Amino acid sequence: MLESTIAIVLVWFLVFIYSILGSIDFGSGFWGMLLGRGRQTNAGHLANRYLSPTWEVTNTFLVLLVVALVGFFPKAVAILGTALILPVSLVLFLLLIRSSFMVYAYSSDKYDKQLRVVSGITGLLIPGLLVSILPISLGGFIDFPNGVPTLHFGSLMLSPTLWAHLGFGLTTELFLSALFLSDYAKESNDESAYLLYRKAAIGLGPFTLCFAIITIYTLHPEAAWLKTGIEQNIIWFILSILAFVIGYCALLSFRGSGPSLVPRVAFTAIILQYVFASIGYGLAHLPYMIQPHLTVEQGFTNSVTFHALLVAYAIGILILGPAFYLFWKLFLKDRRYLRQD
Repeated sequence: MLESTIAIVLVWFLVFIYSILGSIDFGSGFWGMLLGRGRQTNAGHLANRYLSPTWEVTNTFLVLLVVALVGFFPKAVAILGTALILPVSLVLFLLLIRSSFMVYAYSSDKYDKQLRVVSGITGLLIPGLLVSILPISLGGFIDFPNGVPTLHFGSLMLSPTLWAHLGFGLTTELFLSALFLSDYAKESNDESAYLLYRKAAIGLGPFTLCFAIITIYTLHPEAAWLKTGIEQNIIWFILSILAFVIGYCALLSFRGSGPSLVPRVAFTAIILQYVFASIGYGLAHLPYMIQPHLTVEQGFTNSVTFHALLVAYAIGILILGPAFYLFWKLFLKDRRYLRQD
């Protein structure tokens, strides 16, 4: 396997992990804001209880992703960093605001309302800005006048491709977070919160599938190559739909009290849905990173840097792996934390 192929697989793996964790993280912030004032259920408090320790872990994977992208593909970062200076700066600014509130608001109930509002609003804006990178990479929105990458912002804003991607990204975020929180509520033995998040997940599930299909059929004319790639890798998308059907049926089949196995099966199947779709999309996107200006091979760094980064990531995984496991045991499985009032 080529070194550049190994590098792009690692970067795509980190993109996938951050996409899942980020969707649950940012979506939980929105649900915490939306349901925070509810008197009939503990759903809003449960979402904030999950967010309290986990937002830092999510940001860890963002750092790993950025370092991998900059280290393995510096040319791609140079192009995207210049063309996307405005949305990237906004993402960093919103992350700064959100992180600041996360650090200080949990230490005092006085700022609980502000925390919910900031977490909820940024939980919608940040994923929307990040998702906008996908249609930009498909071609037709970046030119190089005088050798400087320039983004056609007006054309991007008027493109159906962008809005379809935004719709898919936001529905996916809310669907995955509602699905996870339903499982989290079941683990916490909170039946009212479980039923509320289950209902939200059932309502949002079909929308994610519809937006995924709409996204394909609203692709920019310059992205015809991606449609061809999707057709050549259609088996992965068929497996993705089958996983969605299994997960959604499991979600529908479990309504009330009982063991938490079925909600866990539903969540696992939906994650597999995104695994299959991510593999199919990644294969269809090759060999381009930014079509038609940059391929994976063209954006790749040198062998010395590649091997140094690979060793660094191996050491990092050996260190962080046990830490993530301990975190999971303390905050996602420990009954004393899950069932606190």
